[in-house]
Amino acid sequence: MPDMTSKTDVQGDSSTPRQQALHISNLAFRWDQTQPPLSYPDITLNAGEHLFLRGPSGSGKSTLLSLLGGLIVPDAGTLTLLGTELAGLTSGQRDRFRADHMGVIFQQFNLVPYLTTLDNVMLPCRLSRKRRAQALPTPAKEAESLLTELGIPESHWHRRVTGLSVGQQQRVAAARALTGAPELILADEPTSALDSDNRDRFIELLLGLAAEKRSSVVFVSHDQGLAKRFDHQIALETIQ
Repeated sequence: MPDMTSKTDVQGDSSTPRQQALHISNLAFRWDQTQPPLSYPDITLNAGEHLFLRGPSGSGKSTLLSLLGGLIVPDAGTLTLLGTELAGLTSGQRDRFRADHMGVIFQQFNLVPYLTTLDNVMLPCRLSRKRRAQALPTPAKEAESLLTELGIPESHWHRRVTGLSVGQQQRVAAARALTGAPELILADEPTSALDSDNRDRFIELLLGLAAEKRSSVVFVSHDQGLAKRFDHQIALETIQ
C-alpha cells in the first residue's frame, strides 16, 4: 500500500483556510486492461508546500506526474488542481491549464535545442498570457534574474542550450519551470545525473526559488536522501 508521511506541518493562521494546490481522492489508473490498476493514496497539498514522491520502477511515480500534468486522465477517483477537476476538461483545455499553471522539469530536460538559454527560459511566457503577465518586471528581466540566481553566467545567456554542460542545462530547465510564477512545479527525477554536491545545491536552489514564488513542488526521485528537504513525502510500492 502507498504511504504518505509528513515531516512538518506548515504553520499559518488557523482561522484562514489554506488554498489547496492539489487534492487527490481514490485515484486509480490502468495502462493495460490485463494488468491491475495503479492506485494512489489520498493527498492534499496546500499552496506553497512541497511533496517528495519516491518508489521503485513500476510503482507509478511517473504515471502520477502524467496524471497531475493532465497528459492522461484517471480511470477512477478525483484529481483536483487549484480547485479545477482535470477530468472535466477537454484535452485542449488541459493543455492550456498546464501552460498557465504548471512548470515541468523533465528528467531529460526537454530544452529546445535551437533556442538560446534566455529564450528557453522565457518560453512559458510565449505560450501563456497568464505566465507572461506574472513574469515581473518583464519576462526577459525575470529570466535574467532566475539565471543569475541559478548560477548561469551572462556570457551563456545568448548561446544555444546545446553548448551548455548537463548541469547548466538542468538549471536552465528549472528556471524555465519557475518563470511566470506557476502555482505548481512538477519535477521528474531532475537530479539523477548529478553527483551529491551538485544535487544538494540544485535542490536548495529549486526549493528556495519555489518558496519565493509561493509555488508548490511535486518532486519524483528514487533518492531517499532528498526527502528530508520536503514538507511531505509519499512512498509507492510496485504492484505485484
